Amino acid sequence: MTAPDPHHLRLVEAILFASADPLTAAAIAQRLPDGADVAALLATLQQAYAARGVNLTCSAGAWAFVTAPDLGPWLRREVRIEKKLSRAAIETLAIIAYHQPVTRAEIEDIRGVHLSRGTLDVLFEQGWIRPRGRRQTPGRPVLWATTDAFLRHFSLGCLDDLPQLEELKAAGLLDNGVWVQTYSESDPAAHGGVADEAPVAGE
Repeated sequence: MTAPDPHHLRLVEAILFASADPLTAAAIAQRLPDGADVAALLATLQQAYAARGVNLTCSAGAWAFVTAPDLGPWLRREVRIEKKLSRAAIETLAIIAYHQPVTRAEIEDIRGVHLSRGTLDVLFEQGWIRPRGRRQTPGRPVLWATTDAFLRHFSLGCLDDLPQLEELKAAGLLDNGVWVQTYSESDPAAHGGVADEAPVAGE
């Protein structure tokens, strides 16, 4: 296997360090000379930084340098959280993550209680959920799904990396696991199809 061009390698390294946000391979390729093998360059850089203080990682299809996981405790600092997520918001986020796309009514059906409008607003303002079309049923309710920011915040490469329900139960994180089991056994197709995407918040 031919070693990547050293100049191209330095360019990718500089591009990633200079960027304030994670970059996709396509975005990186646009800044490189024609013919540069972006996949090989990223793989080489990832290997080179594997044992260093920062690692090159890919989350939600975007690449970025992040602090090595084992160094996290040394760099952690106490931060005062002005607004803590409510239990309702946490449960709602979990339902959306595991059953997306899902409507407000379906979330309420799963939780068994009414969902206040502010709950979805808080998650939307955090950038963790977004509208993803509308259900093709009467009223055409908005469908909600998680975002790439959600994946990055929880250090998930993709939704397949979400913990399995058995893991959550074993860790004691599912005090009320009935809603998960009940909805998992239902037929998603029964809720109808999905229409065009609609940038509507807070429904």
